[in-house]
Amino acid sequence: MKFCMLWLISFFTLTDGGEGFLGRNEGMKTKRGLTVNKKKHPGSVQEYELLLQVAYRDSKEKRHLKNFLKLLNPPLLWLHEPMKIIRAKATTYCGHQNGVLQCSCEDGYSWFPPSCLDPQKCYLHTAGALQSCDCHLNNLTQSLSFCERAKVWGTFKINERFTKDLLNSSSPSYSKYTTGIEIQLKEALKRIQDFESVHVTQFRHYRDGSIIAGFEVVGSSSTYELLSAIEQVAEKVKAGLRKLFPLEDGSFRVFGKAQCNSIVFGFGSGNDEYTLPCSSGYAGNITARCQPSGWQVLRETCVHSQLDELKKNFSVIAGNATEAAVSSLVRNLSVVIRQNPSTTAGNLASVVSILDNVLSLSLSSHFKVSNSTMEDVISIADHILNSASVTNWTLLLREEQHASSRLLETLENISSLVPSTALPLSFSREFIHWRGIPGSQSQLEMGYSYEAKIFPPNTSIPIRGHVLIGSDQFQWSFPETIISMASLTLGNILSIAKNGNAQVNGPVISTVIQNYSINEIFLVFPKTESNLSQPHCVFWDFRHLQWNNAGCHLVNETPDTVTCQCTHLTSFSILMSPFVPPAIIPFVKWITFVGLGISIGSLTLCLIFEALFWKQVKKNQTSYTRHICMVNIALCLLIADVWFIVAATADSTVSFSGVCIAAVFFMHFFYLSLFFWMLMLGILLAYRILFVFHHMGLHLMMAFGFCLGYGCPLIISVITIAVTQPGNGYERKDVCWLNWSDKSKPLLAFAVPALTIVAVNLVVVLLVLTKLWRPTVGERPSQDNKATIVRMGKSLLILTPLLGLTWGFGIGTIVDNRNLAWHVIFALLNAFQGFFILCFGMLWDSKLRQLLFNKLSPLSSQKQASKNSTDVSAKPKFPKPFNPLQHKGIYALSHTGESSNDIMLTQFLSTE
Repeated sequence: MKFCMLWLISFFTLTDGGEGFLGRNEGMKTKRGLTVNKKKHPGSVQEYELLLQVAYRDSKEKRHLKNFLKLLNPPLLWLHEPMKIIRAKATTYCGHQNGVLQCSCEDGYSWFPPSCLDPQKCYLHTAGALQSCDCHLNNLTQSLSFCERAKVWGTFKINERFTKDLLNSSSPSYSKYTTGIEIQLKEALKRIQDFESVHVTQFRHYRDGSIIAGFEVVGSSSTYELLSAIEQVAEKVKAGLRKLFPLEDGSFRVFGKAQCNSIVFGFGSGNDEYTLPCSSGYAGNITARCQPSGWQVLRETCVHSQLDELKKNFSVIAGNATEAAVSSLVRNLSVVIRQNPSTTAGNLASVVSILDNVLSLSLSSHFKVSNSTMEDVISIADHILNSASVTNWTLLLREEQHASSRLLETLENISSLVPSTALPLSFSREFIHWRGIPGSQSQLEMGYSYEAKIFPPNTSIPIRGHVLIGSDQFQWSFPETIISMASLTLGNILSIAKNGNAQVNGPVISTVIQNYSINEIFLVFPKTESNLSQPHCVFWDFRHLQWNNAGCHLVNETPDTVTCQCTHLTSFSILMSPFVPPAIIPFVKWITFVGLGISIGSLTLCLIFEALFWKQVKKNQTSYTRHICMVNIALCLLIADVWFIVAATADSTVSFSGVCIAAVFFMHFFYLSLFFWMLMLGILLAYRILFVFHHMGLHLMMAFGFCLGYGCPLIISVITIAVTQPGNGYERKDVCWLNWSDKSKPLLAFAVPALTIVAVNLVVVLLVLTKLWRPTVGERPSQDNKATIVRMGKSLLILTPLLGLTWGFGIGTIVDNRNLAWHVIFALLNAFQGFFILCFGMLWDSKLRQLLFNKLSPLSSQKQASKNSTDVSAKPKFPKPFNPLQHKGIYALSHTGESSNDIMLTQFLSTE
């Protein structure tokens, strides 16, 4: 048995009131997508194609069938309106060969598009002159792609305003444009050989608001011949169209292959971009671009009218809102979503925006969230996190890349507004699980545990996730509330780095503990895809809108689960080390903040003492330069420590936090300034030791000191932020300090200069100790080695904090960053550096102590005060040094035990 397809093209007119070509068959639609029994406007002409399947037994019946088609007249019973059959021809014939259905095209027809019949079950043989389509099909009763005439598509632009009526084939506007265009096209194309018909296929909204009209030309010749013929008469076509419409120059195009074709957007090629209004009941537009794979939606802003109304209502109540009004708005939002479940990209954006506004209003008005409101929020979140909405989330994130991050952050922050009196609460939905508990004594004894159970669609096996916080993290008190939630869909909409090949392989689990600091948390994730390997433990960085592994480490991996440990670092040792062992974080943090508090107070006292006794201590050049260095060292360290506290209290993960970047910059600058001023102090000391008879002018020395102390740090810190901040590589993701990662290591811009200066100052100290071990010129060698060692020890004690040698322990925190001892020693010595400077740089000086004693002793006589003042201004009674250059630039070392420091290294004594 063979089959052939009869292609009957009917050309007829339907007037108002006409019942239609197919009677009352409401479901029947033509190839052009128009229901034939719809009412038409008077005078409109509609052309239809009917595909009929007719069976024949042999070639004789086939010839009779073709002859019958030539003589076919329209049966008047079909339609009460005038009708004309243009042509009726056989297009495709098929037959069974060895159990395979083979189909070929009749003369003048071809497979179009290149796939034949059913692309999934058929294969098109293109070898040879005759193309055949072989299929594993029993019959042709299903809708298939048969042989067709050659087709050419074309578009042109009309510089008139696009209206929605042009999308409705029944509207007068549609009929006006269609009739006019088809008349002009037929008139221009009718002389083309083998031309058969032309139809307007579409009207589309161009991005500038004008009209794009599309048409289809059918002919019996090949596609190439038809396309060439149309191009030859293109000028005539354009001239005819310009009689009716303002045709834009250069917009008329014809092409032989429709790269894209769909019912919604019609046909297009080569990056064509069209915008359509959303369907009835929605506001907004849909924009699509023709790609090699077909039409791809670029933007979609379709918002349901009820959601749009809710947004307007929110703006009305925002000025005078109450908790009840906010709760009512959330309830209405939940109802609207249940009644209109479509999760368009525009709807998703509106819901996220409304929830964000609810949060902002609640925070500014100090509203709490009731348990019923929280339940509504979770229901709303469950709806927009439906796995079927992931495609629309992708559309939304192209335009609003923060949307998914905003949703997660909003859910966390709204959850934190639930009071402890409303807890415990637990909500389990298909795509999100939420639980909140009040803080209690049980956390002090047993810690905190959370288990999430999420049932993916079409499965009864839950995906579980766990959160574990040890009781040692609740040492002092228990928190007010603990909120945890988990979602599978969030992992699909929170973006992965563009250059990464990773994917989220488990639920996103979030735990919010309000106004409470947790240093260590364990999370157990199930593997949703067992074939993935190399797991990474990460957290979502709200500030940089990306996954971040800072402070999170893989603890254990099994075939089914991954266990992660996450910590948050705010200790002094992060200044040098990119990692601090979690076990010592609480202890190191305690040392850091206690030390910084004492240092800030000590440095403030140092500056006060310098201000009080400045006239008394700057009597000569050496003393003056020494105290200039001391003042700047104290000032830089004080400001740097204050910024460190700001950085430690700032949340580095909060979006749009400029505080963290500012803190990192000023910490970097002032800590570097501290080191360069300590270098200046070391250079002055070495200068006095090595160049005893050389004299440098005071102004030159101060200019050099300030350029070195502030100029070099400014250059380094500015270059560092300018190079690394544009790529978001300046500061760390978990704490506010210079970054150390595989892609960016600006921490080197601090560690390298600092450790280099420490090394230089260490050489200076060794030089001083060498001078102490040997007697000065003119002295007899000391027989008391013990006294010499004591003097050397005191000098080392004084110079170590002043020259920053304690920062040398930072090498240990870099090289062996998991060794507990290095971090404890580093934090202990450097957090208290300001205190050491006060003790050994200020209070150890007997003259300063005497001045301070006189200042604080109201019972001292005026005579004694005058005598003390005279003593301070007089030359110290040290052994007279050897000076062949008339006392110019003498360097003297005292070891009488009567001076302020046994050896006056911190004053660089001169007899000038």
